[in-house]
Amino acid sequence: MTVPYTLGLHPIADSTYAYLQPNGSWGWSNAGLIVCGEEGLLVDTLFTVPQTRDMVDAVARALPHVTIGTVVNSHGDGDHWWGNQVLADAAIIASDAAATAMRRDRLHQQLAAPGPAELPQVVVEMLKTFDFGGITPTYPTRTFTGELEVPVGGRTVRLIEVGPAHTVGDVLVHVPDAAVLFTGDILFVGGHPVLHSGPIAGWIAACDLILGLDAETIVPGHGPVVGKPEVRRFRDYLQRVRDHATRAHGEGQPVLRAAQQMNLDGFTDLADPERLLLNVGAVYRELNGDGTPDELELMGRLDQYTQPSAH
Repeated sequence: MTVPYTLGLHPIADSTYAYLQPNGSWGWSNAGLIVCGEEGLLVDTLFTVPQTRDMVDAVARALPHVTIGTVVNSHGDGDHWWGNQVLADAAIIASDAAATAMRRDRLHQQLAAPGPAELPQVVVEMLKTFDFGGITPTYPTRTFTGELEVPVGGRTVRLIEVGPAHTVGDVLVHVPDAAVLFTGDILFVGGHPVLHSGPIAGWIAACDLILGLDAETIVPGHGPVVGKPEVRRFRDYLQRVRDHATRAHGEGQPVLRAAQQMNLDGFTDLADPERLLLNVGAVYRELNGDGTPDELELMGRLDQYTQPSAH
């Protein structure tokens, strides 16, 4: 099934839906819905309360008989859980690690009332685009490690913890009876990803796990609905970042220069190329073992990145 990449709720299999938010850049994340009878499980809420209300309203219009009784947060980035309060009566599930990260998150407060400190330009742009007012952190009511099977009516949804990778607590949501997989931010399509926690080897291993699943329809955390060829391409990207950054680190190259000198043949079509600085920096941080270079400091340098021409 070809799923149009347009804003809104799209059927992707029998009683299984994706809620898509083009263009998939900073804060424009996807969500999912699995339905059986009157029961619904939502995969991720959105960055803000208004966005999440719009999504829930779209579900109510399309499926007025369905009650969303369960929410699964795929990880602890705000664009996948800050809207939880809209569904505060639902059971909310996340991995133990993601739930811990959520409870430590104070970024929504800083975005709702930014102080005089100079903000990275990418954050300034988000403040222009999104309404972060009125966010009341609404945390998971159930957590797990490893794997968890969640019933939705007569269907079974399988949660698979694959973090630390993109973040410390990433979870895949597999719907075996529909051969559908919701990846959260383990997969980005159409744009460079962001490597927050790593290790990058963990993210590559998560891609290998996806490739071994019975999943014909794959909904990424950002970007259009795809199949396994796009997962293979994404895995290749991660491997190239790892290999290039490891080599550059060994040569003592500064992180900005290393990012700018990476060969992007085959990936020059990807949006948000400045994120490469964060990804190379994350590999450096892993290799250094001392928390440097700091991710927030690199966020402030994103406007210094210029994409290299193809080699």
